[in-house]
Order: sequence, then structure tokens, then C-alpha cells
Amino acid sequence: TYQGDGDMAAIGLAESLHAANRGEKITTIFINNTVYGMTGGQMAPTTLVGQKTTTTCQGRSLSNEGGPVRLAEIMAQLDGVAYAARCALDSVKHVRAAKRAMRKAFEVQLDGLGFGFVELLSGCPTNWHLDPVAANRRIAEAMIPVFPLGVFKDATATAPADAGQAKEAPRG
Repeated sequence: TYQGDGDMAAIGLAESLHAANRGEKITTIFINNTVYGMTGGQMAPTTLVGQKTTTTCQGRSLSNEGGPVRLAEIMAQLDGVAYAARCALDSVKHVRAAKRAMRKAFEVQLDGLGFGFVELLSGCPTNWHLDPVAANRRIAEAMIPVFPLGVFKDATATAPADAGQAKEAPRG
């Protein structure tokens, strides 16, 4: 699946969490650009504290809206998740790391190990009112400190060779 802030972290969160917890053989690529970019730039569950949006004109506040949701860390806590990572799309180095993470997420899915999840920190120059270079700088300077990059769970290091095969329950 390819999901944005709204459908993954808000209206579809319950369904996504339960699918991940069950270990569904799904890979989710989650685009985190801190706003509802397709519907006018409203506050998303991932909007940064202080960030102004069309629905938080004074900026997101901890006391009123709470802090941003960190989905990669949440997903990593679920038993059915085989791989959870967060990458950024602000530099060539980070795009290459994102490509490796997405490949790994698809591999755990195809190997039957469980749910694969990759969060991608992405720019939204239109709703941020920035040019693309400034948007990439914002990812590096404002987003990555709040949403640290890395692999939060990788079950492949400990998975047995037959992990993807169903086992028959003992009889008797």
C-alpha cells in the first residue's frame, strides 16, 4: 500500500494497526509530509509542533493538538510487524537508503515473515510555501530531529528458515 498522513495516521490508523498486528503479508509505504497535502494543507497527525497549517493558523501546539505521531516506532512494537523503518527523501544518500528499506520491506512480505512498513519523510513544497531546495532543507533540519531515521525492527536477523511456512497444530 502507498499511504499518506491522512489515511495511514488518521482515518485508516485502526485498520492499519490491526493488519500490522495480525502480521498480514502487506508492505506499507507511508509518506509523511506533515500535512494533508492533497486536500489543502490541513494539520495531519504528523504535523510538527509550531507548524502552521490551514487548520492550525497559529501553529500546532502541544497543549491543544498534542505532539506528532511517530508511526515507525509504533509499528515496530507490534508482534506481526517484521520490518519497520523510517527514511528521508531529502538527499541522494537518503533516497538510496529508502530504496534499500523498501526492498527489505517487500522481501519480508514475500518471504511470509509478516507486515513490512517504511515511513518516508517527504517534502510538500506547495503547502509549505517553499521551493524544492528549501523543502529538502526543512526535511533535514526540522523533520529528521523529530522523526529520527533508522530501522526500528528487522525480524530477518532472527527469523528461522521456515518462518514463512504454516505449521500444523498438534492433534490429540
